[in-house]
Amino acid sequence: MTLTDQVVKNIIKRLIKGQDYRIEVVALINAEFLQFAIDFFKKVIEAKLANKDVTIDWYKQTFLNPKLSSEEIAINSGLNKKTITNMYNSASKEIVIDASNEHYDILYQSISNLIENQPDIDLSLTIKFRGVSVELNINESLIVINTLAVKRAALRGGLWSTAGKRVEKYLMATLCKVFSVPFEHFDQSKIPISMREVYFYLIKNNKYHRCEVKMMGRGNPESTDAIFARESNVFVADKLSDLNKHQANKLKVKWVELRNEDGYKRFATILKELDIPFKNFEGNLDNHLDIILTELLDK
Repeated sequence: MTLTDQVVKNIIKRLIKGQDYRIEVVALINAEFLQFAIDFFKKVIEAKLANKDVTIDWYKQTFLNPKLSSEEIAINSGLNKKTITNMYNSASKEIVIDASNEHYDILYQSISNLIENQPDIDLSLTIKFRGVSVELNINESLIVINTLAVKRAALRGGLWSTAGKRVEKYLMATLCKVFSVPFEHFDQSKIPISMREVYFYLIKNNKYHRCEVKMMGRGNPESTDAIFARESNVFVADKLSDLNKHQANKLKVKWVELRNEDGYKRFATILKELDIPFKNFEGNLDNHLDIILTELLDK
């Protein structure tokens, strides 16, 4: 899974301009999933043709082959590595292989039982590639469909998580640059190593103001609860409910809701309250963001 620099730029521009950023992540999920599906179907054709005269389970032999990576084996069995880790407190290859084979056998048996109990249902999947075609029976078709569903879920979870982690510090640095904050006041290399890894800090007279970003909707009150518990000083979010804002004000957490009209401008108010030098932004925001993001990401 990759989150390209261009996607990061697009997400940050949308956030600061008060637009919904989710379409960027959804488009990336779609692109990666469709590419996976095409590649997977090609492998299914090759495996089915290679084992057409063999009575063994060709899918299991090919797609749960120990020579594949742990992630591939897990996905092909209808699991993902995160689930296996939660189940066994480990995702070593040996455990992944054992868990995947066990789950695949259970899945295959469940499908067989379903077909036996509902004999009127039939399904066949025909895959054609460069003039060659194979037909999968209902058991094989359902296993392939299940694998694709698991892969999309894994991509979805991974890319949303990656988007949040990848964007946060660049978003904060972009806001600082929009308001011409001197670099010394957000130079993350000045932050003690023990504090540097997760959070972004604004700096004033050796005082570190912890900033946290959450690209969430108004339906995530538990996310803000966790942030307030960590005693962040500045909270930047895509959307905030009235309750979120009330909580923040009560706990003296300075907040920015980017989805508000010109919501990013509230960051200037925060800088002023923290006595951090800045300049009010004037000019073409789109052009300015292009320059800033190129400087930050095209290094």
